[in-house]
Amino acid sequence: MSYKKESEGLQRDVIEFLTVAVEYCLFVEHASERSREEFVSTSLKLLPLLYLKGELLPETGDLYDDCPYDYVSEENYDVVRHNIAYVMGSADDFLDVFVEDMRYSDQPVLCTVSELMADIYQDLKNFVVAYRDGTDSVREGAVSLCRDNFIHYWGQRLLNVMRPLHDLLYNTDSTDD
Repeated sequence: MSYKKESEGLQRDVIEFLTVAVEYCLFVEHASERSREEFVSTSLKLLPLLYLKGELLPETGDLYDDCPYDYVSEENYDVVRHNIAYVMGSADDFLDVFVEDMRYSDQPVLCTVSELMADIYQDLKNFVVAYRDGTDSVREGAVSLCRDNFIHYWGQRLLNVMRPLHDLLYNTDSTDD
């Protein structure tokens, strides 16, 4: 019976992650419908929850060999990125030191909120579609790949984008467009 409870707990963690991932995808797909303040404030609520739920995804091993995972086209990605850039305006750009390119430079690297959030979107939307439309083995592969990408890719991007968003919301010296 303990195995069944453990399995139910793992399934619950995946469903909770899926729920937050769907919410994030819908949120960024409709970014242009929000004010900058609303976008930033909501992002700072969704992103930590997404990180927490990503951290709780179960370890399943490398099961994603046959997982068809490229649902987000370059055009879809660009639409999301452009919509976020539009909402962020002049606050889209920020300097970051926690990026791969920083290893080769002693200067911070220019990043954009829109690109980092679109990168997160791409992985999450691919996961959501694979999980929604796939067989059980595709779902398992989608969970495995999403967790792996969380660890090596979008988890760090999520953390990097929170700093400028936090600063924008709470730094009283920031000016609005």
